[in-house]
Amino acid sequence: MTDNLPAPLPPALTTAQQAHVINILRRASRAEVMPRFRNLAASDIAAKSGPNDLVTAADLAAEAMITRALRQLFPSALIVGEEAVASDPSLPDKIADAPLAFLIDPVDGTWNFAHGLSMFGMILCVTRFGKPAFGVIYDPTNDDWVIADSESPARLEGPLKAPRDLRVSMGKPIETMSGYIPLGVFPMDQRIKLAATLPGFGRVNSLRCSAHEYRMVAQGNTDFVLSGSLHPWDHAAGALICAQAGGHVEMLSGGPYDATLKNGYLLAAPDKTTWNRLRKVFSFLVE
Repeated sequence: MTDNLPAPLPPALTTAQQAHVINILRRASRAEVMPRFRNLAASDIAAKSGPNDLVTAADLAAEAMITRALRQLFPSALIVGEEAVASDPSLPDKIADAPLAFLIDPVDGTWNFAHGLSMFGMILCVTRFGKPAFGVIYDPTNDDWVIADSESPARLEGPLKAPRDLRVSMGKPIETMSGYIPLGVFPMDQRIKLAATLPGFGRVNSLRCSAHEYRMVAQGNTDFVLSGSLHPWDHAAGALICAQAGGHVEMLSGGPYDATLKNGYLLAAPDKTTWNRLRKVFSFLVE
């Protein structure tokens, strides 16, 4: 058990149920996502809050298919899909009281998907009273996934490969670290201050896709990810997977992450010492 998440509840899903959930994502990808990749008409793409916040026909159809399948398997569970929340903003308020909730991002990295970039994924997290208990981040392009629950190490799996346990990178000095900071989700005044920190790192960028940013951190390919937007469908699975890969995941202001949080800054790093180094760099965000 890692020291940066609360003591885990018993597993939310059995091994067989986890396999069912993964198959649901894979079927939705084959039926609704991949056939539309690089095959979207202009009428299949719409803006939500702004020109960089997009929804496509693939997002809507995949979420509907996943939701139907989950309701058949888990009829009493709360299901919170990103696109459903656009229609019913009160849905996230129910996560805290739900003994079993499924948080779905049917196409994470929609801007990339809509513009023909293969840097997108599908995210699903199971929470118990807001605490992440099972997470999977699926890559439709390569048909593999990273997965963890509150009792098991994070691992990389796929239909044609043996499961491989994941391990975050080793701690290192700030000047050699690589990481992800999606500047676009921060207010303009904070973007300017964050941009001033970038030359102090080895490399910092953004993939415009939480799914692959968390996958890269969990696999030890990148050292950290900082986010200033806490949509639970973007972060709950990744926070759990990185923690179960040995990382330290904590709110920048202190305290564990859970899916009920709506404001603040989430920082995932390889270990507590490295997290503290990064916290000093980004302390202006919480002062």
